[in-house]
Amino acid sequence: MNIQTIVLLILVPLLMWRVYARLKRMMARQQSVMSRHWTGLAVFAAMVLVPGSELLSQPASLGWLAVGTAAGTAYGIWGLRKTRYEVTPEGYFFTPNERLGMLVAMLFVGRIIYVGLEIFVNQGSANTLPRFTDSPLTLVCLGVFAGYFGAYSAGMLRWRYAMKKAAASD
Repeated sequence: MNIQTIVLLILVPLLMWRVYARLKRMMARQQSVMSRHWTGLAVFAAMVLVPGSELLSQPASLGWLAVGTAAGTAYGIWGLRKTRYEVTPEGYFFTPNERLGMLVAMLFVGRIIYVGLEIFVNQGSANTLPRFTDSPLTLVCLGVFAGYFGAYSAGMLRWRYAMKKAAASD
């Protein structure tokens, strides 16, 4: 075993643990901020539309992205049902279901690390470097990730507008 392999064996679990710890803090009770929900919706929609536009000439790959996005959207709707919503004098707050969001995020991060390792391993060889959209599994992971968090952002916007409408009718 060479030194690069040993370093990777140490750094990859450390990186996964740090990402997990960071995401765990993000899955706690948080204030609902409309601009964050709009930004999330735009970013996660772009995460599907940009690769989707590149895959228009590859219907099978586009299908895998669509399957992942549909599954992630359904999972996001389920996640919204498991979310605790609070309206307090300080503002609007929500607590997402920690396990659902962590599962989706760690699946995507794990796949990104795998693709990065694949690129690193093939770096000195004559093999061409894989593109992010070459693997159906990567496209499904991307779709699930973007679908889940995009649907979650859209659901949070819907909840906030419903609260605004209810407050206006009182």
